[in-house]
Amino acid sequence: MSGHSKWHSIKHKKSKEDAKRGKLFTKLMREIMVAARLGGGDPDANPRLRQAIANARAANMPKDNIITAIKKGTGELEGVSYEEATYEGYGPGGVAVLVETMTDNRNRTTAEIRKIFSRAGGNLGEAGCVSWMFQRKGLIVFDKAQVSEDEVMEVALEAGADDIQDSESVWEVICEPDQFEQVKQAFDEKGLKYTLAQIAMIPQTTVRLSGKEAEQMIRLVEALEEHDDVQNVYSNFDIAEEELERLSA
Repeated sequence: MSGHSKWHSIKHKKSKEDAKRGKLFTKLMREIMVAARLGGGDPDANPRLRQAIANARAANMPKDNIITAIKKGTGELEGVSYEEATYEGYGPGGVAVLVETMTDNRNRTTAEIRKIFSRAGGNLGEAGCVSWMFQRKGLIVFDKAQVSEDEVMEVALEAGADDIQDSESVWEVICEPDQFEQVKQAFDEKGLKYTLAQIAMIPQTTVRLSGKEAEQMIRLVEALEEHDDVQNVYSNFDIAEEELERLSA
């Protein structure tokens, strides 16, 4: 899991730039719209919407934007209808890649995702080719420089987390999806700041990459995450943190 956590911790430092470009807000609004369409516009009764709103607030999205996205999702306002589609494939070195998208034109998105894989030395596969390597879990990540292992462990165990993993510069707290909100709230109440909190697809094994393959893999992930229809990218690559910092500079 370390590749995912380290990569997103590095991305977190660049979030202001992403927000400035507007791409982050676009992705967050789509998630709010789909969550509201599927589960209703009341966040108290819709956990997915509640988490989507929390993510939007963390990115400093204006309240009016959030309200508009909810109303578009519930049909109170006219808006584009998005469908969810997941793509599976392989990156350099045989790395497994899962791509979650929201699109208003599935044929267009499929062709564009296939092209991105091909250009970065990977290939798009059939449904089910890599998803068996992942499990959906709650993931909360802490910067070791900000929070001690004892602080994380005490709260995590009391709140019902399954595991705490040491991944170079971060602590990773893993829990079942239905325990995610409870565990996250426990950290919030203790005032412990995390760099990432989400329901994520966690790989069961990882593939170590370096050199050219590591460079190609980061190029693939960046290209996928830059695509307007892509919401999340999950992979089982593991790249040394120093090399990851250099490649993402």
